[in-house]
Amino acid sequence: MADITVTSTSDEGFATTSQLGDFELTIDATGEEGPDPNETLVADYASCYIPAFRVGAQQRDHDDLGTVEIDAAADLDDDDDLESISFDISVEADLDGEEDEIAERGEEICHVHSALREELHADISVTSDAF
Repeated sequence: MADITVTSTSDEGFATTSQLGDFELTIDATGEEGPDPNETLVADYASCYIPAFRVGAQQRDHDDLGTVEIDAAADLDDDDDLESISFDISVEADLDGEEDEIAERGEEICHVHSALREELHADISVTSDAF
């Protein structure tokens, strides 16, 4: 039995609705009825990276980060394929100069980061004591 099962259905056009357990997600290649696949991938990456960043911080004795926010940006090539991704991360807590170490640990923990080809790994910058 698979660990993850998803049923994705497109009745017409370019929108696809996926059933993920009790959740439903609509992705539209044209961006008309929902986010497009590239936008969804970037959002999924950021959504996976934030908890990984929090775990990396906990491993460095930063247990309460407060608010963590990622401004993600991505560039597309001429074929509309993702070419690059960057994360600008703002953290409420002061990380005492350990931003790079925590960011690297987050990369090691993030499942989406592990699944992407190396040239799509996010370029990451962190600003602590931001809020």
